[in-house]
Amino acid sequence: MPQLKNYMEEIVFNLIKEVLEDINMCTCEKCIQDIAAIALNDLPPKYIVTEKGELYSKINALKQQFEVDVIAAITKAAVIVKRRPRHD
Repeated sequence: MPQLKNYMEEIVFNLIKEVLEDINMCTCEKCIQDIAAIALNDLPPKYIVTEKGELYSKINALKQQFEVDVIAAITKAAVIVKRRPRHD
């Protein structure tokens, strides 16, 4: 059964911890989720339909093409969350 997926989510979650380490940001699960949500709202969705691993070559092309935009969106979101974290 084909599965619909927003591949941008995977790109964001693959890069988020690396980006946050570089900017000395809290990496608790709540902050990561908040940053990811804000970043994903600023990024265009990239929906793909996969069947057991098909389209990996296209996925790799998407990753290279959008990585800079994703890093910028994560950084921008981290600044917002750092100003007003929602955890204790």
